[in-house]
Amino acid sequence: AEAMVLVFLVMYLFLQNVRYTLIPALVVPVAMLGAFAVMLALGFSINVLTMFAMVLAIGILVDDAIVVVENVERIMSTEGLPPKEATKKAMPQISGAIIGITLVLVTVFLPLAFMSGSVGVIYRQFSVAMAVSIFFSALLALTFTPALCATILKPVPKGHHNDKKGFFGWFNRKFDATTHGYQNWVSRILHKGGRMMLAFLVLVILLGWLYLRLPSSFLPEEDQGYVISNIELPTGASANRTVQVIEEVEDYFRKIPAVENIITVQGFSFNGNGLNAAIAFTTLKDFKERKGKGDSAGAIAFNAFQKQLMGIHDAMVFTLVPPAISSLGNATGFDLRLQDRGSAGTEALAAATGQLMGMAMKSPVLSQVRITGLSAGTQLTLNIDRDKAAALGVNFDEAASLISTAVGSAYLSKFPNLGRMQNIWVQADAPYRMQLKDVLQLNARNSQGGMVPLSSFVKAEWKQGPVQVVRYNSYESMRIGGNAAPGYTTGEAMAEMERLVGQLPQGFGYEWNGLSYQERQAGSQAPILMGLSLLVVFLVLAALYESWAIPISVMLVVPLGMLGAVALISALGMSNDVYFQVGMVTVIGLAAKNAILIVEFAKDQYARGMGLYEAAVEAARLRFRPILMTSLAFILGVVPLALATGAGAASQRAVGLGVLGGMLAATPFAVIFVPTFFVVV
Repeated sequence: AEAMVLVFLVMYLFLQNVRYTLIPALVVPVAMLGAFAVMLALGFSINVLTMFAMVLAIGILVDDAIVVVENVERIMSTEGLPPKEATKKAMPQISGAIIGITLVLVTVFLPLAFMSGSVGVIYRQFSVAMAVSIFFSALLALTFTPALCATILKPVPKGHHNDKKGFFGWFNRKFDATTHGYQNWVSRILHKGGRMMLAFLVLVILLGWLYLRLPSSFLPEEDQGYVISNIELPTGASANRTVQVIEEVEDYFRKIPAVENIITVQGFSFNGNGLNAAIAFTTLKDFKERKGKGDSAGAIAFNAFQKQLMGIHDAMVFTLVPPAISSLGNATGFDLRLQDRGSAGTEALAAATGQLMGMAMKSPVLSQVRITGLSAGTQLTLNIDRDKAAALGVNFDEAASLISTAVGSAYLSKFPNLGRMQNIWVQADAPYRMQLKDVLQLNARNSQGGMVPLSSFVKAEWKQGPVQVVRYNSYESMRIGGNAAPGYTTGEAMAEMERLVGQLPQGFGYEWNGLSYQERQAGSQAPILMGLSLLVVFLVLAALYESWAIPISVMLVVPLGMLGAVALISALGMSNDVYFQVGMVTVIGLAAKNAILIVEFAKDQYARGMGLYEAAVEAARLRFRPILMTSLAFILGVVPLALATGAGAASQRAVGLGVLGGMLAATPFAVIFVPTFFVVV
């Protein structure tokens, strides 16, 4: 709704007539209806990703309609033709441009649909929603829009724009003066093609430098309205001690104003199961009630870890933000598996893990690095001396069964009770199995029917040993999780962990899991994605215009739009994630669209016999207003994404700001450089 209102205001500013503005506004819901119909047939749903695509598409959907209406309005104003005749004259002039723009904007998203992995699922949501809605937009621009122009518009006197008073009169005079100045400036710079191409080369080098410095990540960390606290006591801790820690955690979170509720589970955690483990799910109040800077899920988790819960005696409590995709891991950050590839053994793996943790604690890039598993603990081994047991007439099975029943438990039978069958379990009472001496005082029955204490033929041995044995791709491994320190991205944190693992002794390797694995996969696909999008757009334009030169003059503007996206994201300290890559692909299509508007007209004028320079200047003058209109409409259409708050805000900003930066650069660069590109190429 916000995007629609902003786009409507831009159109009204330039067209200054409700009837003119109404036509593009009517096109948007019809085109979106067609997109929803196709998405329904393909089994898609209304979700965060498809809604992002719809908001992005709103700014693009009006473009084709604006191009038609603007050209009709220009002919009516300059030549005094009635609406129907003006529409007939306008459509042949802009049909080629509309088809070219549509082919570019639809095909630029095609490579997205064929990416693999989890990132491929995300890309497909965007690509289908965007491409289908843009296709319907073009279809309507060639059919529905001219029909509306011929029926809804009213005749206007020739030159009526210049006769207007007030704000619109002032705006028209200023815009005409700007257009005239722009036309004169273009005619001068066209004779300085070498300097302009040199400036273009410098900007492309700047793009490469900024892009290579851009930190990477997979998905932005989202506030999903809850945090998770993983609670772990030393191995062997009793349930009572675990309950005491749980109560401390609950008391801490209940004092935070932003917290709605807390649910704790004893005996289970993401690290493993046991009496010494627990997990807490802390739900937060609605976004409307959390206005403070420290009320976000990320801030609450960070404060809990840094300030309070790490100080709980005799327990490790990590408070984490759930991952952006719930099925990939248990928390945001990185998820590494340190592997014993040289079969050095459990003790050597534990030593290497300790060395890695020590180095990670000292790194300024890393935060909350932890072993995501139950730590090794003290183990008690009872060695039965079979010779002594035989001499005392005690059967080995008898001794083993006694220990198992007393310390663990044993099922005996069932008995009826109030109409229900209930189980009978046997176990030593708690006070008689808490200490080693209690166990050794248990009596086993010998073959003569006498009772023999276990201490007479059992020896006890205490030692350290693993509680869990974890394997990953057949190798014994340790699970290590962590986060990037404030000011760093997950990509930088992962690179730092890879560097530290490289300092470990020979025989130890690593693999990434969960979101980290997907991030590595997405990063490797990004250059291929950009390259394929550029290639597809170029080939489509080459087929459309049956020329190599015209597509090249169009495609040269694309790096300038990408420069704006990268520059804005770099300035804001954001990262190169999946949503930013979607934004970059969108910028490729939109930058090419602006160039097509100029090149299409220049090509036609040149084909009619006009000189090369004159054709470029005339095309720049005629297309100056529609380029600014369509670009401003799109820019304001994505402002709600760029300024989003609440649920999904991080993802919306990642998409919106990248596209916003790209269009803020692509629009001025297009009107400056594209005439030169056309002449030079």
